[in-house]
Amino acid sequence: MTGMPEARAAGARGAGQAARRSQAGGARGARMRRRASHRRARAVAGAMLAGACLLAGLAWPAGEALAQGGAVHAPLNGARMPPSLSLPGFHSPPPDPTVSSGAVRAQPARMPFYVASKGKTTIYLLGTLHVGDPSDYPPVQPFRRPILAALAASPVLALELSPDDLLESADDVSKYGSCRYPCLPKLLPEPLWQRLAGRLRGNPAALDGIRRMRPWLAALVVETYDSLSAGLQTEYGTEAQLQNVFLKKKGARVVGLETLAEQMRAFTGLTLAEQREMLAQDITQTPAQNADDIKALHRLWRIGDADAVSAWANAKTERLAHSRPLAAAIDNKIVYERNRRFTARAIALAGPNRPLFVAIGALHLGGPKGVIELLKRQGFRVDAG
Repeated sequence: MTGMPEARAAGARGAGQAARRSQAGGARGARMRRRASHRRARAVAGAMLAGACLLAGLAWPAGEALAQGGAVHAPLNGARMPPSLSLPGFHSPPPDPTVSSGAVRAQPARMPFYVASKGKTTIYLLGTLHVGDPSDYPPVQPFRRPILAALAASPVLALELSPDDLLESADDVSKYGSCRYPCLPKLLPEPLWQRLAGRLRGNPAALDGIRRMRPWLAALVVETYDSLSAGLQTEYGTEAQLQNVFLKKKGARVVGLETLAEQMRAFTGLTLAEQREMLAQDITQTPAQNADDIKALHRLWRIGDADAVSAWANAKTERLAHSRPLAAAIDNKIVYERNRRFTARAIALAGPNRPLFVAIGALHLGGPKGVIELLKRQGFRVDAG
């Protein structure tokens, strides 16, 4: 037979077209699912960087705009980014009566502030908290007068990361902290995965997202949920509020004390055993207990004693550690190695009659391995501001 009847030919054409449409639709659907998964990963990564790393002192991007590749703008005092828009399944808790409101207290938080001097070289040190409460920064006077005077005297503000690196941070967290497939259950011992899954059972969106994360990122996301549950807000992190003040000054320059690659290596350089330890510590307590710890850290930060903050963090690690050698290795990579880098670069940036204002996570300042002690070893005199 040289040809097919029209009906059969039409049916064959229709079947071929349907198959091609189905194939194309499947490809489009797969692409859309991949893009949606990437958007979710970037949103989670951006929110994680904004509110997590309280115990690691990690820098944060200025809100969800950075997670979406937007321009850097320090959020205004009145700005608010609802956490429910940033983390899957998260709903902002009702106001916590234990967190002070601006109407009750008009004085800014004391926060850890120190002046390091050596000859004619001055380095101002401010210990930051990457989440906060509106009452920490009253609009009329968001910082104590000595801090405002130090900002006015300093031509350069040195944060953990530069604004340019902050723009890239969410993408890098997603790139290095996420997998293309649900890898986390395979990377964890079964009991640890079951504990984590049980903890997130009431939040299926979060559980779906966390399956594709490496353990270190999963740990930071757990910290983020708990910090937001404590009633604190990422837009009231110290760095954003500092930039509100500092960037109004003509010629103000903001730099980073480490590169994004260096900061990422603090986490990607963790062994699998260390990552598991990090996550295990974060889910040893209930979410409510973790939120209470974050409130305690916030209270100590408000008082402004860097050594007290460091002692609190060490006691918490002792309490939650499953393996002390692994816990010590984590602290060394995430905190102490970075302390040495921050100190060396702060000294290099400062100069005679050229004050430098350094603002880094409060847990980097105090204790025998903190930046304050490291500066003293370099011949600096360090006094409480």
